[in-house]
Amino acid sequence: MTIFNFNSKSDISNWNIVDDVVMGGRSNGAFYLSDKATGVFHGKVSLENNGGFSMVQYRFKTKQTDGFTKVCIKLKGDGKAYQFRIKTNDSDYYSYVASFNTSGNWETITIPFSSMYPAFRGKKLDAENYPGKQMELIAFLIGNKKEESFKIEIESIELK
Repeated sequence: MTIFNFNSKSDISNWNIVDDVVMGGRSNGAFYLSDKATGVFHGKVSLENNGGFSMVQYRFKTKQTDGFTKVCIKLKGDGKAYQFRIKTNDSDYYSYVASFNTSGNWETITIPFSSMYPAFRGKKLDAENYPGKQMELIAFLIGNKKEESFKIEIESIELK
């Protein structure tokens, strides 16, 4: 099942940036559709005012995910670590999280549902890992506890 496949006609209006400015921080991220038909998430993470993260999230109508066991993301990162996040319901206060490293080359990142743990504001919760029944939101987050510029290009996000 394809969650999102970027192309020259992609509607990215449901992709939104959430930075630490919601808590007084100074990080700034942006998201755009490149001329190479990829989604590009880029910006700068600042630790000023207890900041330290930038996130792009994509909301969509409920997708039933029974029968799938993993997320496969084709992307080109910048050699930095990121998180991929899923919310079962858009209104949930927590997300299911998996961290991954990027190589600086085009690659496919595979994340088993069973490895995605529940977390809220960076703290792991004492609850079961992602059950893989449904999803309404996905996100990419960078927050490596340091000031840094970042850029990640995304070609596709699929469930397998």
